[in-house]
Amino acid sequence: MPVPQKYIHDRLVLLFLSITSFLAVVGSLLIILRLDSGNKGIYWAQYRSNLGISAYIPGRITDILSFVVFLFLIFGMNTLLSMKVYQHHRNYAITVLSLGTLLMILTIIVSNLLLDLR
Repeated sequence: MPVPQKYIHDRLVLLFLSITSFLAVVGSLLIILRLDSGNKGIYWAQYRSNLGISAYIPGRITDILSFVVFLFLIFGMNTLLSMKVYQHHRNYAITVLSLGTLLMILTIIVSNLLLDLR
């Protein structure tokens, strides 16, 4: 899929793309650097508020590393969707990019909260 020339020269699009790429790199570094081989590889992977005392469900390191994969998946899909939509309507493309940025911020917050619990 060729990149539209106007898409590359749009300043607001470039701002959102640089923010999302920064969030993807920083979020993945925050997650990877906080991992350690201590605690026998057991991390809190889920929180279910309806379970009462056993609300925290344990998981392995792969469950936490899936947040890193999710960050880069958001970045890639977000960029592709905004490129496709930009040809039809600029404001929709910017909305897609801003919602992707919000989703990345929420992913970083949730992963860091789960890592704080161990």
